[in-house]
Amino acid sequence: MNIQNAQKQVDDWIKNHGVRYFNELTNMAQLTEEVGEVARIIARRYGEQSEKESDKNKDLGDELADVLFVVLCLANQTGVDLQKAFDTRMDKKAKRDHDRHHNNQKLK
Repeated sequence: MNIQNAQKQVDDWIKNHGVRYFNELTNMAQLTEEVGEVARIIARRYGEQSEKESDKNKDLGDELADVLFVVLCLANQTGVDLQKAFDTRMDKKAKRDHDRHHNNQKLK
């Protein structure tokens, strides 16, 4: 997936179906809500909490996609080129963390 294309796809969807972007604070609250839904699935499916019957049909991929959608909305409305930011961050992490992780005894 090309992030620039995803940002454009979200922007096109907003223009054609969503009327306008929610304001940044509303989208931040919505992002928090979506991350909470991801956390609930992870905690119950992979953690120690028991999974409720009503949660068993929830799709983790769908919930992660909801998180991504709102992140892309926030990037669009704040003028962030997320592709550029992601590429820069990955380069920084590769340089900074390569030896750190390879030398971490906890990860062996």
